[in-house]
Amino acid sequence: MTQTLENTEKTIEQVAHTANTPITQNVAEAQEAVTQVATEVATHTAEGLTTASDYTLKLLGVPIDTATILNNSTMFAIKLVLAIVIFYVGKWIGKWFVNLAKKAMMRSSLDGTAISFLGNLLYGIVIAAVILASLNQLGISTTSFVAVLGALTVAIGVSLKDQVSNLAAGVLIVMFRPFRRGDVVQVAGQTGTVQEITLVNTRIITANNHEVIVPNGDIMTNATINFSSVPNRRLEILVGIGYNSDIRTAKSLMLDVAYAHPKVLKNFEPFVRVTALADSSVNLTLYVWTQNEDWAEVQSDLLETIKYTFDDNNVDIPYPHRTLQIEGLDKITTQIKSY
Repeated sequence: MTQTLENTEKTIEQVAHTANTPITQNVAEAQEAVTQVATEVATHTAEGLTTASDYTLKLLGVPIDTATILNNSTMFAIKLVLAIVIFYVGKWIGKWFVNLAKKAMMRSSLDGTAISFLGNLLYGIVIAAVILASLNQLGISTTSFVAVLGALTVAIGVSLKDQVSNLAAGVLIVMFRPFRRGDVVQVAGQTGTVQEITLVNTRIITANNHEVIVPNGDIMTNATINFSSVPNRRLEILVGIGYNSDIRTAKSLMLDVAYAHPKVLKNFEPFVRVTALADSSVNLTLYVWTQNEDWAEVQSDLLETIKYTFDDNNVDIPYPHRTLQIEGLDKITTQIKSY
């Protein structure tokens, strides 16, 4: 700026020096001098402003100049646009891929709960990958995000240990399918029909129409009986007869009752075994096979028919009784008679 002012003073002195020359020549030279002065002032002013802005950035701790800022801004804008494009295109591709995977799973034998869970899990993984790709395009390091996410997962897992356990058990139930909706099962001491399987618990409807909600963690840590996994079921009909009754006759009568029932499967031969010599009876057990859906009806019919058949054939079904012996009863009786 100082050099520019000095050049301007010299130019003005030259104009004043030429004041004694002819007027036309003086005007032309004056115009040329003024143009030169204006050009120099504008050039040095622009250079001064650029130098001032660069100096200001350096004072603020930014070791770059305005040209670098413009260049970086342009590059960031391009990266931002690309990141947005990656996010929306990746999201659309993710939805398309998840829908395609769900259709493929529907054509298989997977349960509806499993299809829904796996579809949501797959979509979450795709969205997470798309977000990380977008951040990476912006030049943001994703390592810190992964570390924070891992720490957050550990914290949630510790604070919600039981819920996470039930969730993990629900995932295993969905994947390995020990039972399905509509199966008759015995889980955690409860017997009923599976109404719904979620990722946290399983709803069971008992024969009394009671809804039992069993946490999935309890199901995976206890024995589970699935009565519907096979089509047939064996029944054990226990009946006690008196010690004075004929065992061979009782066994024959029980087999006749079993063969006569229409819902007892004949391809599995019924048989009777003596299973205990109890305090008051000889216990006989009749073993028969039936369809799963018929077991309760067949069990009731066989018990009722066996009772009627034993009554008609004088086979005794005893009940517990006790014989009391009183010490000194003879003396008491003699004294009573003496009176």
